[in-house]
Amino acid sequence: TSGDYLSGFLQGTRQALYENQRDSITVTIPKVNPKNVGALIALYERAVSFYGSLVNINAYHQPGVEAGKKAAATVLELQQQVVNVLKQEGSPLSLAEIAQKVGADDKIEIIYKILRHLAANQKNIVFHGNVGQPVNLTVSYQ
Repeated sequence: TSGDYLSGFLQGTRQALYENQRDSITVTIPKVNPKNVGALIALYERAVSFYGSLVNINAYHQPGVEAGKKAAATVLELQQQVVNVLKQEGSPLSLAEIAQKVGADDKIEIIYKILRHLAANQKNIVFHGNVGQPVNLTVSYQ
């Protein structure tokens, strides 16, 4: 879906920035509504413009976009692997177990973000436990 691609671009961009030793932040909101989305847009518009003026750069020049697209494709492949593993398992798995089964032990955070995206978009992903405490969370496919 287009939501899957957008989620893939988000995770891919984060990964591309990380691999180039560039910091990023991800803001998660409790509810998507006009007020929250408008507040986020206003926040980022001001933050990007203000920071660009502080360091005297064109903040809207984006040389990392292509790297983000490539990384997004990798995230979408990982998403498919994660879903396949969960479909094959009969019982809930921890994030670490999922990462191990897909051969991505170093990508637990990305797997967590993928699963949160899938669950939010009603893709048959069920969390067991508190999603705010990923270390104790298990996940299954229903």
